[in-house]
Amino acid sequence: MIRIRKHDERGHFDHGWLNTWHTFSFGDYHDPAHVGFSTLRVINDDRVAPGAGFPTHGHSNMEIITYVMQGALAHKDSMGTGSVIQAGDVQYMSAGSGVTHSEFNASAQEMVHLLQIWIFPKEKSLPPLYRQKHFSAADKRGKWCLIASPDGAAGSLEIRQDARLFAALIDSGTPLDYPVASSRRLWLHVAQGSVSLAGIELQAGDGAAVEGENAIRVESGSQGEVLLFDLA
Repeated sequence: MIRIRKHDERGHFDHGWLNTWHTFSFGDYHDPAHVGFSTLRVINDDRVAPGAGFPTHGHSNMEIITYVMQGALAHKDSMGTGSVIQAGDVQYMSAGSGVTHSEFNASAQEMVHLLQIWIFPKEKSLPPLYRQKHFSAADKRGKWCLIASPDGAAGSLEIRQDARLFAALIDSGTPLDYPVASSRRLWLHVAQGSVSLAGIELQAGDGAAVEGENAIRVESGSQGEVLLFDLA
């Protein structure tokens, strides 16, 4: 079974400095039909204006992954980490027992476009962690590039949950197949461009829940960038 979550059905807020779309309930947006999927809790599609950002705030007991598609975001946190997250970078922060952090777009002209992802951890109140890694377009073009996993396989970021996150750039004429293991569920999110899933056309911001399927095929008539979550 495949269920589609259309981009324009998501929660939406334009705060001026932040234009954000919420796939699942978040903050002031609550939809009891969309509060998460398996251990996947949040996919926020954020555009941060030049000279703006998220002030220092706290989290606990959440696996937080930031996938940057445009621009650069300066990060600081209570673990003493200071870094710049640029397009192609994936940031992982395990909030664990508690962490505070801030993100800021220091550019005077360029917007930052990112996906903020939250996944429930397998264990609570562990010490917080921070990791960051760059994945190039070549790493993702025409293949499922593993960017996060519970065991750090294939050079991916190791996270504290039985979840695997793949990114792919799909060009015309190069479909990608993905076998679905028994009892696993998938969530596909179209980050940019357009793709088709089992013949269903999907645009940027669309999502799809996949349950009870043996395999899926994702293809594009032009180019699409997708994230695929393989969840217990």
